[in-house]
Amino acid sequence: MLGVSVRRFATSVVRRSHYEDGPGKNMPFSVENKWRLLALMAVFFGSATVAPFLIVRHQLLKM
Repeated sequence: MLGVSVRRFATSVVRRSHYEDGPGKNMPFSVENKWRLLALMAVFFGSATVAPFLIVRHQLLKM
C-alpha cells in the first residue's frame, strides 16, 4: 500500500518536472550571446591564472 502511493508520487513528480531540451539548455549560464560568454569565460579563467601572481606580489611587498 505504501509502496504504491510512493510510486504514484514519484511518477507524478517526474511528469511535472519537464525541462527544455537542446544544447545549452542544461547549463547555469546563457550561451545565446557569444560575446558575453567570451567575456565571462575570460574573466573566470583569467582570474584563476592571475591570482597566484597577485598573491606572490602581495607577499613580497609585505616584507
